[in-house]
Amino acid sequence: MADRLASQTLQKFAELEELAQEIMEDKQQIVELDRQRNTNREALRMLKKEDKSGNNGASSSKPWVCFGNMFIKLPNGNVQAMLQQDQKNLDEEVSRLRKELKPKVSKLHELEGLPEVKGFDLTALTKDDLQSLEP
Repeated sequence: MADRLASQTLQKFAELEELAQEIMEDKQQIVELDRQRNTNREALRMLKKEDKSGNNGASSSKPWVCFGNMFIKLPNGNVQAMLQQDQKNLDEEVSRLRKELKPKVSKLHELEGLPEVKGFDLTALTKDDLQSLEP
């Protein structure tokens, strides 16, 4: 009887620890993706600024781009398109991680025996929802 209870307790703690570890990993991944988004945003801003400045020199029309351990000169428009697509992918990944994080945190609270957090699972209104509310 005592062995079974100890085994169940140990199993519950292991499950709790595993879930907490998943939550920590997801949060860390969100932070890393946010850093990458900010870096991409800075690069996009610089490329757009270079476009607006009207510099028609060779250096402004083809910036250097790093792919792994290799640098390549590509046209400014292509680089901007790649960065914008990368931004879109990063935004989707961050949204997915944040959406998956809420149920995990809720389950962790449940396993810890804590009361349910009120308003934690709220979602923001979309533009369509907001427009439908306006008179």
